[in-house]
Amino acid sequence: MDPNPTSSVTRTRVGMGYDVHQLKEGRPLVLGGVTIEHHRGLDGHSDADVVLHALCDAIFGALGQSDIGQFFPNTDPRWQDAPSTLFLQEAAKQLREQQGTLVNLDITIIAEEPKVNPHVPAMKACISNCLGLHTSQVGIKATTNERIGFIGRGEGIAAMAVVSLEIPHAC
Repeated sequence: MDPNPTSSVTRTRVGMGYDVHQLKEGRPLVLGGVTIEHHRGLDGHSDADVVLHALCDAIFGALGQSDIGQFFPNTDPRWQDAPSTLFLQEAAKQLREQQGTLVNLDITIIAEEPKVNPHVPAMKACISNCLGLHTSQVGIKATTNERIGFIGRGEGIAAMAVVSLEIPHAC
């Protein structure tokens, strides 16, 4: 038993997020808060940034909350074409309200095209800036789907994110 009844301990929490969107002509391609030159962009109510959507869901999940749709429903016209950095800023606000600290995060982008790796440093900088992290706390990698399925046929892009955070928890 802790001799100091007002002390608290830090609890480590982990959250995972996933998002996927179809590619569509006539839309800008935004991944990790970075606009990437490509002939198609992701189709969705907001800018459809699968990287930031998956990351938001991972943060919300680690906080024991629902998904991004609870905060930013696709039926609300306020979020039409909104930059997903706004959503990430809300996730950061929720984290601060629970006095949480992000330890690190790891993101995997699954796409046949375009080549993502040249844009990883800019994505890391954007995400680090939004969350107040050092870029060394942000891992981003890309892979293909080996030409299998709708992603493999170049019809969409997906992202997975995992976060580790610490939240004070009263004894």
